[in-house]
Amino acid sequence: MKFEGTAHRYGRDVDTDVIIPARYLNSSDPAELAKHCLEDLDAGFVERVRPGDIIVAEENFGCGSSREHAPLCIKEAGVGAVVAKSFARIFYRNAINIGLAIFECPQAVDGISAGDKVSIDADTGVITNETTGQTFQAEPFSAFITEIIEAGGLVNRWKKRLAQ
Repeated sequence: MKFEGTAHRYGRDVDTDVIIPARYLNSSDPAELAKHCLEDLDAGFVERVRPGDIIVAEENFGCGSSREHAPLCIKEAGVGAVVAKSFARIFYRNAINIGLAIFECPQAVDGISAGDKVSIDADTGVITNETTGQTFQAEPFSAFITEIIEAGGLVNRWKKRLAQ
């Protein structure tokens, strides 16, 4: 599984309230949520993001509430993957559950600037800054997590399994 896109850089402690502000949680429609992704942190994000783009962030990405809406709106906005120095644990699990690829790799975060072209080989964990040529090693996904991500989330994985 591979991801390629432009890097969107953010700092530390990006919480779920700025990923998807609470005022929009009266909807559970992923497309509606995606329209407001990161708007309190980066008002132009949804206009700039392109399918496959990659969010790169400092420590503790996804801290705050346990809402699954946060990784869901990121994925629905078109983001292919998130690379951070660290993730809040509940966000990490929610991201996997909904099928959003996430990678912890402090060296990659330090070596990627906003606007850089980035590729990620999830099978090997290699993150490449295509703009500079630098490569970084993240932990590759386990077979189980790969199956969840490729299925589009845990529920979809089970639906496919049960249909077999």
